[in-house]
Amino acid sequence: MRHGKKFNHLGRKKGHREAMLSNMAASLLTHKRIFTTTAKAKALRVYVEPLITKSKDNTTHSRRVVFGYLQSKDAVNELFTTIAPKVADRPGGYTRILKTHNRLGDNADMCMMELVDFNEAMLEAKSSKVKAKSGSKRTRRGKKTDKPVEAAVATETASAEDATSVVEDAVVVEETPTSKDKSTEKAPKKEAKAEVADKKPAAKKKAPAKKAAPKKEDKK
Repeated sequence: MRHGKKFNHLGRKKGHREAMLSNMAASLLTHKRIFTTTAKAKALRVYVEPLITKSKDNTTHSRRVVFGYLQSKDAVNELFTTIAPKVADRPGGYTRILKTHNRLGDNADMCMMELVDFNEAMLEAKSSKVKAKSGSKRTRRGKKTDKPVEAAVATETASAEDATSVVEDAVVVEETPTSKDKSTEKAPKKEAKAEVADKKPAAKKKAPAKKAAPKKEDKK
């Protein structure tokens, strides 16, 4: 049984499979993009990426090792002269697999396999997105920093205006009673005093009348 065995033989013997992967790798390095089945592309990725890593060391020994796999002088020359300098800063992941459609004959999953650093359209799109994001962040930050300052200034001016209006209202309220005639304030006081004076004599008159009656009875 094949429990835990993930190696895909691709329905071929070892010699046939290695020859096929060698030809596919040479085509990928020469043309930078090929169309194949998804299963073959995944097997090719494991085959060709170590060779690209090996090409970063441009020595005679590295060239001979890579040539042992590719068996193509043109592909080896293209790998060491064009691809290796462009991929020097990338730590792996040199290829990309993009699924396209299913093949009509056997309904196999088809895909496009390409070198990541040679798709100029996607690189330009990424650079434009990065620029747009960086610009939007700067403007948003600028707006965010400006808004609190404007809000603080607006609140300060509004509070100052409110304070001045309150002070003016207070001054007006304090001045209005003094500006009016003082007779209006004194009139209620005089009326109150007159009422108190009227009430006090009435109480005094009633008290002596009650006291006088018992005195006359004692004299008798």
